[in-house]
Amino acid sequence: MNKKLLAALLMSTALLATACGDDEEGEENVDVEGCEHLQEGPSTAVTATLTGTAPAVDNDHRRYDITLVDGAGGKTGSVSFAADEATDYVIFTGADVPLTVRDSSGAVVDIEESTKSSSQCTDIKGRHVVPMTVGTHTLTFGPTPTASVSIVIEEAAHEDHDHD
Repeated sequence: MNKKLLAALLMSTALLATACGDDEEGEENVDVEGCEHLQEGPSTAVTATLTGTAPAVDNDHRRYDITLVDGAGGKTGSVSFAADEATDYVIFTGADVPLTVRDSSGAVVDIEESTKSSSQCTDIKGRHVVPMTVGTHTLTFGPTPTASVSIVIEEAAHEDHDHD
């Protein structure tokens, strides 16, 4: 009987300790995940557009290497992102470039948090937390002198996953 009680106590203590660490670790893990994909890919090359249908990017654990085009005031361009869940997304950029996000009706979405770095990774030059509703959003970069920007999109409440 004592062995069962001890085993139950140890399991409940382990579960409690794990649950307490989730909040702090979850925020750090999204930066680690974003950094990993910025550094190692896999990657997809995309050319942004000024008009017409913007090419799609996704939160599919890939880096999107976006070539910007000539526009007013420098290099610029848009891509589209279809949010399939209403939640906060983190858009990591490998270059310090201006970012504007618009929802499916064209309204500007307020970026909740925007920094030019991460304590988890020096390759992160932009970290933007954006609340999105379900639907297609337009991400516009620039104007900037930078010819391209690499991005990774992760859900802010990111769950760890295995890379096979």
